[in-house]
Amino acid sequence: MTLREHAPARSVPLDTAAGRALAASGVLESATPDPERPGHWLLRAGSRVGAVRVPLPTAPTPGGAPALRTREALTLRIMPKTPVRRLFFLLGFSLDPARAWRQGRDGTVDVGVHEEVVPALAYAVERQIDHALRQGVLQGYQRVAESALVLRGRVREAEQIRRHFGRTPPVEIAYDAYTSDIPENRILRAACEALLRLPDVPGDVRRRLHHQRVRLADAAPLVRGRGLPGWTPSRLNARYRPALQLSEAVLRGTSPEHRPGELPLHGFLFDMNVLFEDFITGALREALREHGLIGRLQDPHHLDTAHSIRMRPDLVVHQPDGRTPVAVVDAKYKAEKAGAYPSADLYQMLAYCTVLGLGEGHLVYAAGQHGERIHEVRGSRRPGDRSGVRLHQHVVDLDREPSELLAWFGDLSARLVAGHSPQ
Repeated sequence: MTLREHAPARSVPLDTAAGRALAASGVLESATPDPERPGHWLLRAGSRVGAVRVPLPTAPTPGGAPALRTREALTLRIMPKTPVRRLFFLLGFSLDPARAWRQGRDGTVDVGVHEEVVPALAYAVERQIDHALRQGVLQGYQRVAESALVLRGRVREAEQIRRHFGRTPPVEIAYDAYTSDIPENRILRAACEALLRLPDVPGDVRRRLHHQRVRLADAAPLVRGRGLPGWTPSRLNARYRPALQLSEAVLRGTSPEHRPGELPLHGFLFDMNVLFEDFITGALREALREHGLIGRLQDPHHLDTAHSIRMRPDLVVHQPDGRTPVAVVDAKYKAEKAGAYPSADLYQMLAYCTVLGLGEGHLVYAAGQHGERIHEVRGSRRPGDRSGVRLHQHVVDLDREPSELLAWFGDLSARLVAGHSPQ
C-alpha cells in the first residue's frame, strides 16, 4: 500500500484487523473506518515518510491478547513530496552541516539511481560502510573484565572475594584488549542488520549488506532496548565518520520505542518536520559563520520575568561575543492553507522578537505560492525606531538544485546581518 506525505485521506479497502493494526501502529496521522464505504478505511499520512511492515493480528488468544500472524503483514510505503535525491541532500545537512556546506553542489549522501526512500537509504549506507572499511576494520582498546584461568592485567580483588571467596583459579581480571569490538563497528553492524530487516531493499544491495555484516562479525551486536554506544570523533576514526552518522540515523529511524501491547514494526521512517528544521538551521548557521557570527540552535529563553514560561527558537544568531542577539529564525514545515500560513506562527515570532529585543523576525516555510511576505506589527514602534517590529515569512523551494539552495541561504544570511535593528 502506498500513500503520499500530507496528501488528503485516501479510502482503501481493508479488513478490520488490518485497519486496526495500522491505527495502533501510530505510523499514520489518521486511520479510521470510512463511514460511507463499508470494508474501507480512510488513511492519511502525516510528515513521516519511508516504509514499514505492520503485522496483522489474528483472533484473540484465550488470554485475551491479540495473537500476531507469523507470516502475514502489510507493507506501507509513504512517499515524500520532495524528490528522494533532494531529501537525502537535506539529510546530509542534518547529519554534518559543516561538511555538507563545504561539499555544496554534490551533497554528502549518494543514493545511486534509486527513487524511493528505503532502497536509496540502504544503498547509501552500504556505500558509506564499504568506503569506511576499505582500509580495513578499525580496531581500538576496550576495557575487558572477565573470569580467567590465567592472570592477565590486574586482579579485581573485590570481585575475586565476592565471587570466589579469595580462592583461585579462576581469577577475576581486568585488562585493555586491542580488538575490533569497539562502538564504531557495533554501530555499523547494527545498521546493516536493521536494513536487512526492512522491506523493499533491492537484492544486489541486500547481498552487499550481508557482505559488510560478515566483515563486521567480530563486533558484538547491540543490546535491544539500550541506547547507541558512544564514540568520540578522532583522527583514527575520521574515515568512519560519514558512515557512522548515517548509520545512527538509520538506527534512530528503525528503532521506535514501543509500549507494552504495541505491534512490533520493521521499517524506516523520516520525520520531515525534523529533517526540514535541521536542514534550515544547519545550512543557515554555516552561512552565517562566513560573517563571523554565532548561530545557536534551540537557544533557551524565558518569556516572563519569573522564568516560568520557556521558549526555544530554532536559531538565534549572536554577535561574535556570543551575548548580543542579532537575528532569530524559526523553520516551519508547512504549506499555505487558503492563501495564508497559521497566524500562530506570527504570534510566536513576535514573542521571540520581544524577548530578544529585535526589530525583525524570520519564519522559513517549505512551500508557498506568494513568496516572501512582510508584516509590520501595529503599536510596536518605540521612540527612535524608524519602524515597528517586522515579521518576515520566507519560502524556500526544496526542488531547486543544491547550488541554488545554498546561494539562497547565502543571500538570507546577508539580509539577517544587514537588517538587524535592535529595539
